[in-house]
Amino acid sequence: MAFTLPELPYAKDAFGTVLSAETFDYHHGKHHNAYVTQANDQIKGTDLEGKSLLEVIAAAKAAGNKKLFNASAQIWNHTFYWLGLSPEKTAPSAELLAKIDADLGGLDAFKAAIKAESAGHFASGWGWLVLEDGKLKVTSYHDADTPVAYEGVKPLFTLDVWEHAYYVDYRNLRPSYLDALLDHVNWAFVEANLDGEGAARADQQG
Repeated sequence: MAFTLPELPYAKDAFGTVLSAETFDYHHGKHHNAYVTQANDQIKGTDLEGKSLLEVIAAAKAAGNKKLFNASAQIWNHTFYWLGLSPEKTAPSAELLAKIDADLGGLDAFKAAIKAESAGHFASGWGWLVLEDGKLKVTSYHDADTPVAYEGVKPLFTLDVWEHAYYVDYRNLRPSYLDALLDHVNWAFVEANLDGEGAARADQQG
């Protein structure tokens, strides 16, 4: 078995002008798919063939194999990113909202913090909401780096700030893209990730 490009959890045109079908054609159909192809090519005939995506990420990091780490981590990051978005506007549950209030100063403060972190992130990478030491934290990772590569860091939500994620629809206006997506967070997915469900859903067997 090889890694496969996961189906999107919604239709390509479900977001209207927020994220166009053309963006999904390129971002999911070409960029995400290219990482799948690259990872499969690199593990074919090795002892990593048949391992899960998370196992490949961990092994690549431990071996210092940056090429394989980048390909496998980007499969995982992209899958997690798609799952964290919702075509419909949703709201966090009362329980999650209380956690956001306690750790981040409220929903508006969270959105402002992750927008600032993601907009200010130099070059390619990902803005993240993670759970670390029992508290919510806003951070960012460069290039293909991912929180699943670190002990004790639980990913809850991510924003892709590689330019190909937004250039078709927003050109160079990264902040406008971030504003639009922060109105389309899949809050049920975020809450499920407090128990680690998201990492499992974004994983697959090779």
